[in-house]
Amino acid sequence: MGRGLTVLTAALPLILMGPAHAGRSCEAKKPTAQVIERGMKLAEQTSAALDAEHARSGTRVVVLGRAGQDLSKYGLRYSHLGWAYKTAEGPWRVAHKLNECGTAVGHLYRQGLGEFFLDDLWRYEAVYAVPTPEVQQRMLPVLQDTARVRALQHAPYSMVSYVWGRKYQQSNQWAVETLAAAMEPSTVQTRDQAQAWLQFKGYTPTTLKLGPLTRMGGRVGSANIAFDDHPNDKRFADRIETVTVDSVLAWMQRTQLAAASVVVVLR
Repeated sequence: MGRGLTVLTAALPLILMGPAHAGRSCEAKKPTAQVIERGMKLAEQTSAALDAEHARSGTRVVVLGRAGQDLSKYGLRYSHLGWAYKTAEGPWRVAHKLNECGTAVGHLYRQGLGEFFLDDLWRYEAVYAVPTPEVQQRMLPVLQDTARVRALQHAPYSMVSYVWGRKYQQSNQWAVETLAAAMEPSTVQTRDQAQAWLQFKGYTPTTLKLGPLTRMGGRVGSANIAFDDHPNDKRFADRIETVTVDSVLAWMQRTQLAAASVVVVLR
């Protein structure tokens, strides 16, 4: 019960800007008791796993992902990424970007694990990767500092924003661009500089195969989906290059910025 209260207390959000709806429509139904219970149990299990990492190696920062949407038809397992860090008070918090009510705007939040997993998830499964000590040392002060964590935040939002574009910025894109700024604070102060660092470090985006009818339907039906930032030669060849959780985790392991991913499945 004590751990449950700790996770629930940590779920109270410290909002950086605006109300959070985690990418949902504002007309979305309220979560059921079962959804809340399952989300809190996943949060407790994830908290226990992260606490074990902390006890074992002093881990203070991890890359944390969730499966909020079914992206299996694109070969993807996870949909949303954030940076989780251990607070001086004990609980873990997550800094991440959320889409505002399905609109074309995204804001940043600090939330507890309970709030992070409160959505009606597609699959009750978490994934995290422990960065190297150097990455953690550079990321932690950024995550604790509201001004620094917001430095590369760009409000215009598209779920499929072009990986090397600056017109929009989706959640996973903010996460890796902020990593770039944390690793090279003296030279990475803008989004284009962050993207140049990511290219230099060999980051490879996910290429989604989206035909014209799919693109048209997504653009017309959702304010938070846009394709006009993608280069014409790639867009009209049905190649939509964007930042995904799966590609970030694979890249960080490949470049030895983080260890192999660890999966937490709701028991």
